[in-house]
Amino acid sequence: MSTPRAAWRNTTHDWASTVDLDHLEHIRQNPAAFAPSGILHLIYEVVAYAADEAECGNGGHCRITLYPDGSVAIADNGRGTDTRLDEHGRIVKKPVMATKDLRFFDHPDAPSLPDTHPRRGMSVVAALSTWLVHTNRRRNGSWTQRYEHGVPTTELQPIADDHTTGTTVHFMPDRSLMASSTTADDLARLTEPRPHLSVEIDDRRAA
Repeated sequence: MSTPRAAWRNTTHDWASTVDLDHLEHIRQNPAAFAPSGILHLIYEVVAYAADEAECGNGGHCRITLYPDGSVAIADNGRGTDTRLDEHGRIVKKPVMATKDLRFFDHPDAPSLPDTHPRRGMSVVAALSTWLVHTNRRRNGSWTQRYEHGVPTTELQPIADDHTTGTTVHFMPDRSLMASSTTADDLARLTEPRPHLSVEIDDRRAA
């Protein structure tokens, strides 16, 4: 049964806000501060959410695909991003892409990612991507949504249920980050064992 949106408890993001334009612009104006290791940092930010999901369950898996056009897709088999019905029967997805992560973004003690830089949240990935497509599969339905520089350009679009759960985040890093590259050593670090998550790399850039 749906409940009033105002009554939803904020844990990682503020359910009352769909898009925080000032927050996204702040990130876009400071790419060196929020993605110090370039594309690699964006990948680590996404993988951190997959690791969260794996820790909440009995372990999990994610696949990182590097495409010839420079885009990256990261797919996991977690529960999918929280998606609910409000009191008007409208579908609402937790605004993980377009608002700040309340746990990390302004927190001086935010945990470090494997590149030694602080975790800030998925909005860093969205804001510093020319485009990003978030495909979300949950037990209560499956949807996809497109963003450009963190701002949604489509509504949630229903997709066919394939009886799986999880998320796929496919993004094209901003041109300002394209000078950075992901080396063989970087890929090796990406697949280093994590307590609950296994990682697979599919590098199609030389195909």
